Amino acid sequence: MIDDRLPDLGRLRLLVELSRLGTMAAVAERTGYGTSAVSKHLAVLEEEMGVKLLRPAGRRVRLTPAGERLVEHAVAILASVEEARAELRGQSEPEGRVRMASYFTVAGTVVLPALTRLRADAPRVEVRLYEHEPQETLELLLAGEIDLGVVYDYSLVPREVPEGLSARRIGEEPLYLVTPAADAGGASTAGLADIARLAGAGWIANSRGTDDDELARRVCALAGFTPRIAHRLDSLHFINTLVGAGLGVAMLAESGIERGREDVSFRRLDAVAGVRRSFLVARRGQWSWPPIAALARSMTVASRVAREATEKSCEPA
Repeated sequence: MIDDRLPDLGRLRLLVELSRLGTMAAVAERTGYGTSAVSKHLAVLEEEMGVKLLRPAGRRVRLTPAGERLVEHAVAILASVEEARAELRGQSEPEGRVRMASYFTVAGTVVLPALTRLRADAPRVEVRLYEHEPQETLELLLAGEIDLGVVYDYSLVPREVPEGLSARRIGEEPLYLVTPAADAGGASTAGLADIARLAGAGWIANSRGTDDDELARRVCALAGFTPRIAHRLDSLHFINTLVGAGLGVAMLAESGIERGREDVSFRRLDAVAGVRRSFLVARRGQWSWPPIAALARSMTVASRVAREATEKSCEPA
């Protein structure tokens, strides 16, 4: 029989924290409850809701589909209560800590401006920032070790978002063929014929993920060959320098190229190569939590401003 009492807000908060943090022990540490007390409160919440909210997963527990759905509702409920409380107190600012992971190339152009904007708009939100490649970021989100992630994919190599996570697209960048300056012949764009001429070159890919490999394979396949990955590097400056020295070629998103170099040619790739897309990712039900909502707004604005600035700088004088 379903209990007709409304669920206790404190128990809802424990469920949300379990979704965010991943373990009973982490929830206990965050809330000050003992682990057994957390377990008992969540068992009572299951009785109140009349459905199973948790299932065993080895030595841990996972939320059931019903539990995930309740978290979505609980986040909205708790956010509304916090907003009402703040309004009655004359305070409408979101407050809390957000752990965010981001990949490197978007850090200077989007993340830092977003954090500066957030500090002015929502000074009670504290952000802890970590650098990770997209796959690492998704794993950390699933484990509850971070709250918000910034990831990318290529339109030719779309990234699957794991169950339980939700993605929001915030921007995209064109791709460039990066070759020694002498190889470009003064051209500003590159098509499949230009790529085909690089069949014997050594290509440069990322050392911490497979996306660059797959992008190179798919684009080069369209040009009629299989690329040879000669170097795996993470430093964008090192990639640009290696190409300038004639030791490799690469495909980079716009934010990764070093304009103004005389030893390197940057030719915008034909539309067939697609674009690199950037996304914010969070666990389902977390978007309406005020600190995450505030940071997501700042990231979206910063991404748009960065894109507009880039487009303006590329306009002919």
